[in-house]
Amino acid sequence: MATDFFATDPLNAAIPASTPAVTFASGGEALLGVLHVPAGAGPHPIVVLLHGFPGNERNFDLAQALRRAGYAALVFHYRGSWGVGGSWSWRNVLDDAARVVAAVREEAVSAAYRLDPRRVAVVGHSLGGFAALMTAAADEGVGAVVSVAGFDFGTASAACRADRSVRAAYVESWDEELLPLRGTSGEALVAEMEAAGQAWSLARLAPNLADRPVLLVGTGRDMVTPAEVHHWPLVEEYQAYPVSRLDHRLLPTDHALSDHRVALARTIVDFLDRHLRTPA
Repeated sequence: MATDFFATDPLNAAIPASTPAVTFASGGEALLGVLHVPAGAGPHPIVVLLHGFPGNERNFDLAQALRRAGYAALVFHYRGSWGVGGSWSWRNVLDDAARVVAAVREEAVSAAYRLDPRRVAVVGHSLGGFAALMTAAADEGVGAVVSVAGFDFGTASAACRADRSVRAAYVESWDEELLPLRGTSGEALVAEMEAAGQAWSLARLAPNLADRPVLLVGTGRDMVTPAEVHHWPLVEEYQAYPVSRLDHRLLPTDHALSDHRVALARTIVDFLDRHLRTPA
C-alpha cells in the first residue's frame, strides 16, 4: 500500500527534511522565499508555488503536502509585496516568477538543496495561475504546470474595454486589496492590464503548451474567477488546439478553495506523480 502523504511525515535520520529561508535577486530586489526540502538524498523534483493578489492565501499547506509526497516546494513573495522591496505590478510578478523558476535550476541552488533541475513544475493560484501558465509557455524547462482558479487577464481586459462599469468595479476592488502591497493603485493595475490586452490572454498560450502537461483547476462557487468566464472557455480553447496533455477539474468551492484544500492537494500531487515523478 502506498504511503498516505497526509498521514505520514517521511523520516530520514541521516538526511532529514528541512525548511530553509532563501532569497532570489530580481529587478534589483531580494525576493524572500521558504523552501520545503524533503528528507532523503534526492535529487528531488521542484515545485514553485505562485500566490495570487495580494497573497492572503499563500498555499503553505500545499508546500507541506508536496514535501511529504517527495517534492521540494518553494513559496516566495514578489516585488512590492509582504515586505519585499520594490513596487508591485503585474509585469513584475511575471518577471519575478520567470526569474525564480530559472534560479531553482541553477547549479548553486540545486546542489545546495538536493534539487533536480530536470524536473520542475509551476503551480499558481488566481493571479499565480495566470503567471504559472505564462511562465511555462515562455520556458521549455518547465516540465508541468498547474493553474488553480486562474485569472485570465486577456478576458478581464476585454471586459473592461467593453463596459466602463466593469472597469470601475475592478479599480474599486483592487484598491481594497493594497494593504500588503506597495507602489501601485487600483487604477494603475487596471491600466496596466488594459495596455497588455490580448498579449495576456491565456488562450493564446496554447501553441507553447501543446506538448506540456497542463492541469486547470476551476472553482464552482467563485465570485473572483467564475468558472464560466475564466475556466471553461480556457479548457475549450486548449482542447480545441489541442493541448494534448491537458487535464482539468472543477471543484465545488470558493476562490480560496477554503473547504477543498485536501482535495486540491491530492489532485495536484496525482497530476505531478503522473507527469513529473520519473526523471527526464
